[in-house]
Amino acid sequence: MQQEAQEVLDEALSEEKTLSIYNLIMDGGIGGQVIILILIILLIAALYIYFERVFAINAVSKTDDNFMNQIKDQVVNGKLDAAKVLCAQTNSPEARLIEKGISRIGKPLEDINTAIESAGTLEVYKLEKNVSILATVAGAAPMIGFLGTVIGMILAFHEMATSGGQAEMGSLAAGIYTAMTTTVAGLIVGIIAYIAYNHIVVKTNKVVHQMEAKAVEFLDLLNEPV
Repeated sequence: MQQEAQEVLDEALSEEKTLSIYNLIMDGGIGGQVIILILIILLIAALYIYFERVFAINAVSKTDDNFMNQIKDQVVNGKLDAAKVLCAQTNSPEARLIEKGISRIGKPLEDINTAIESAGTLEVYKLEKNVSILATVAGAAPMIGFLGTVIGMILAFHEMATSGGQAEMGSLAAGIYTAMTTTVAGLIVGIIAYIAYNHIVVKTNKVVHQMEAKAVEFLDLLNEPV
């Protein structure tokens, strides 16, 4: 009977020591709650930008292997209008670069190359839309979380100082580990944003390399002897 009572007591103590994320947030005071709210907003913004960019880049990264062959045949045969129509019907950055180059055919090759580079800069800017925000979140979130922890620590030690050193260690410890939740939350948001940012950068670089390859192929076509 005594053993059963001891087991019940141990179970009750174990339940009391169980950490609740909700309780940690709500017990952190208004400062901690504001910091957590800011981090949640940053996380939502980072995830929205990530998925929006992934879908946008995937939509323009699909290339037709026969596209350049068709462009080559039409340019060689002098069907420049048909080549422009084909580029306009193809939703990809490289198609827009080729269209810009076709519109400059007849001018010096250097002018054509400059026009393609300018169009390429614009396409890269479109691909990297809002990506810098991901980098900002990745760097700022951990610092915001650490700020929340520092504020919590200041409040905890202020309570100990104003109580004349008579503050209960239990309540003091509770305040400290509650304050630490903002650092954990900040690190989680920062890590997610950092991974998302690097993934977008890799996908963007892949599209940029495709654009460069198609631009070089088009310029080589114009350099071929008639």
